[in-house]
Amino acid sequence: MSTLILLNVGDVATLPVVSVVIVSFNVRAYLLDALASLYAETTLPIEVIVVDNGSSDGSAEAVEGKFPQVTVVRQRENVGFGKANNSVLQKSRGELVLLLNPDVVVDSGCVHTLADFLLATPGAGAAGPRLRRPDGSLDLAARRGFPTPSAAFYRVVGLSRLFPKSPRFNRYNMGSFADGAVHEIDAGTAACLMVRRTAIDQVGLFDPDYFMYGEDLDLCYRLKQKGWKIFYVPNAGALHVKGASSRQATGPMVYEFHRAMWLFHRKHYAPRLPGPVNWVVWSGIWARWALVRTRQRLSGDPKVSA
Repeated sequence: MSTLILLNVGDVATLPVVSVVIVSFNVRAYLLDALASLYAETTLPIEVIVVDNGSSDGSAEAVEGKFPQVTVVRQRENVGFGKANNSVLQKSRGELVLLLNPDVVVDSGCVHTLADFLLATPGAGAAGPRLRRPDGSLDLAARRGFPTPSAAFYRVVGLSRLFPKSPRFNRYNMGSFADGAVHEIDAGTAACLMVRRTAIDQVGLFDPDYFMYGEDLDLCYRLKQKGWKIFYVPNAGALHVKGASSRQATGPMVYEFHRAMWLFHRKHYAPRLPGPVNWVVWSGIWARWALVRTRQRLSGDPKVSA
């Protein structure tokens, strides 16, 4: 049993074990549900910080009224996911940091389980739960390989769908691993990801060049470069509605999704690859953007990503 379980939430001298950081934009109802689930699921000493990214739906006021124990930081405008997190991460006090989206409802024991896992696994820099979609299916972003050019190619040509359990063709979605077993991954999703404070201190905060999407992959890549391991912990669970904020501005969000793809490639892979390969990657990303936008306009489907 880890020392975490022995901590007493009533001890006012105890620093928070977990700092929960939620960045929110015009999703008041989801945000209130997320906060309610947090306080219902754990007796851990936690601090919760909500960064309101210039919402106009009364989110900040609603949180202050219903959850006075939550610290609310108001941004005058939507500064993006990474910058909003960065504005409070260094001021948070927990030994562990839970990055949480406002459209995620954590299951009972989720925060406790992730915290116990990290404290019992010294080489683990981050851990994420089994995120499920409203239909009960696994949110594939919960456990990912890095989006290498080969992984992207296998997805584009459909080999990852034809061979969903292949460690080669479906490396990006970790299809060869059972989703009910703990295993190491390249990256989780910042929709619900617990990160060790010392790991963040070593690799730095989110890269502010990303506005939304990709910054969690970038953070996990830097963690792995420094020797930290990242784990998928399915006995911790949470429900992810997904896309609650991005649906409010579908066109710009689709653009940011694809811009993030290129930023990640340019930063981490392009320097090691020949120019023609990078040109093919760049062309493929923006061709995909054009196809997605065309499909959205024809179908009215606001979905940004799978």
